[in-house]
Amino acid sequence: MVHESSIDQFLEDHGITWSTDTQVGGERLSEAAGRVCYMSFGKGRKTNEEYLGHIIGVGHGSVLEHAVWNFIITGVSRSFTHELIRHRAGFAYSQLSQRYVDESTADYVEPDIIAEDPELHALWLEAVTKCQDVYRRLVDGLAAKLEEHPDRTLRRKIARQAARSVLPNACETKIFVSANARALRHFIELRGNEHADTEIRAVAIKVLKLMQEAAPSMFGDYVIRNHDDGTEIAETPNRKV
Repeated sequence: MVHESSIDQFLEDHGITWSTDTQVGGERLSEAAGRVCYMSFGKGRKTNEEYLGHIIGVGHGSVLEHAVWNFIITGVSRSFTHELIRHRAGFAYSQLSQRYVDESTADYVEPDIIAEDPELHALWLEAVTKCQDVYRRLVDGLAAKLEEHPDRTLRRKIARQAARSVLPNACETKIFVSANARALRHFIELRGNEHADTEIRAVAIKVLKLMQEAAPSMFGDYVIRNHDDGTEIAETPNRKV
């Protein structure tokens, strides 16, 4: 939401005028922030795309930090989230808790390179099935051990937090993510790269596609191309903005 009268008062107080052609709140915020830095309202680069394109080109990335997006990411593995949460600056996370949520019927995320080979797939399936079975037995055993504990909720939590130790990284999880535009660009550059893990690379490309629709002036400089292994990777001439 934009408090139009406050913006108008600011512009009037300084004897300047300003309008922008974008309807994207994040793009408008970042343009306003950049123009405050130089008091360049109404001067040069009339369109938001031109203005933010210049900002990105010269690496003035701090003004992109004012625009924040939120995502719910599901159907991903704990391996993925272990890598994702290494991105700290500009990110906030809230992830499904294995201490409170029963994982006895959890799904698992199988890497494509294993899934496409019948023999390797069978081996993988055997491993995760065994882990899940042991998890259930541990939860049951711990529940029986703790049956005298007066707090039912705490009994379940204690049992599940101990039993989860046998669950593999392939266990499916869900995570709520908030990130500003500058942090998202950094994430896409690192994780949309050909050297990144294939699962996190797929998520980075998905995030990029969403952001190119939501905020084209901020993410339009990225090009998505097919890699030799059949996956997609992202490239931009404006790195480390």
